[in-house]
Amino acid sequence: METIKFVDVGEGITEGHVRKWLVEDGDQVKEDQTVVQVETDKAVVNVPSPIGGTIKIVATEGTTLHVGDLVAEIGTAAELKGTAAQPKTQQPAQKPAQESNQQAATATVAPAEAKEILTTPAVRKLARDLGVDISKLTPTGPHGRLMENDVRGAAHEEQLKARPIPKYSEALEEQHNEEVERIPMSQLRKVIAKNMEASWTIPRAAHMDLIDATALYAIVEREKARALKELGIKLTFLPFIIKATIQALKEYPNFNASYDHEKLEIIRKNYYNIGLAAESPDGLLVVVVKEADKKSITEIAKELQSLHERVMKREVTIEEMRDSAFTITNIGSLGGGFLSVPMINYPDVAILGIHLIRDTPMVKDGKIVIGKQLPFSLSFDHRVVDGAEAVHFGNALRKYLEDPDFLEMLG
Repeated sequence: METIKFVDVGEGITEGHVRKWLVEDGDQVKEDQTVVQVETDKAVVNVPSPIGGTIKIVATEGTTLHVGDLVAEIGTAAELKGTAAQPKTQQPAQKPAQESNQQAATATVAPAEAKEILTTPAVRKLARDLGVDISKLTPTGPHGRLMENDVRGAAHEEQLKARPIPKYSEALEEQHNEEVERIPMSQLRKVIAKNMEASWTIPRAAHMDLIDATALYAIVEREKARALKELGIKLTFLPFIIKATIQALKEYPNFNASYDHEKLEIIRKNYYNIGLAAESPDGLLVVVVKEADKKSITEIAKELQSLHERVMKREVTIEEMRDSAFTITNIGSLGGGFLSVPMINYPDVAILGIHLIRDTPMVKDGKIVIGKQLPFSLSFDHRVVDGAEAVHFGNALRKYLEDPDFLEMLG
């Protein structure tokens, strides 16, 4: 007999929820057949059966799982006969002698275990610097490890408590009676909120500018019909913007980096994994185009189309959401926005906000003409880069996107 347990899927995920069973209790399943979908903070994970046999469902839909919890059992009818789904907090039955020995051992080691906190020296130092008592925090990392975001989130909550914020919500509820409702946040929304709190601890600044996107617009308009007919892909401006961004990152590599606050070092990344903020039915996600510098415009366009479809179907994987080096948020795709200050996708150093391309009067060769204008915003970590470097990066981005020869080479 084999068991299916909720395993450590990385990315600091320690909790999941049984979203949907794809088989019924007692069904015959095949080896590697997907039997259940488990929703985590970042994605929906399809869980396969390790062997073929009869399945006994232990964790029903809606059950909250932690790493190591039993989800189901697979075996023959004889093996499964007499077994019952036990609550995950209940321990297996033991013989009296074994139970006594276990209780004695637990009594001996419990005080030491209660004091043990799994984390790194850097996180401990951060907690001391921020005045956070780590013994009172709930770890969210793998195997109960306390993460940097846990500490920063706790520090932020203490700051909020210290502010004289009026408690008006209770009064509103009393005044409006049943006209006010409290809506529980989804697991994903809670994680987004926590990540935003971590992002807000970054000393940030923003640079904004305008790009003449007339050449970019013309090339996309010219090529999109062919791309759809011959390749079956929807060509947009975004693949061109990604490639131009990579060229700018190569000129100014401090934007393709992270910051180590403990060692006071910049961690430059010599790979170009571009994160893309994506709207999903459950909230904002960041999916990652890996090694985007090695892919053509059509390859990136095809990957973007596939990622979008799977995000909307809640089928995107955790691997497709990890290890970004620089992030782009395409605000223009939503049909609005002129300028904004996007939140940095921690631990990236910067995020580029792309806005709606508009017909705009421009001065060219002393004459006013109508052209296509693309506004952008660059939010950046001021510990790593200065305002002047942000301007240089923006100028490089504009240089590539306004260069017909560069764009034609990509197309």
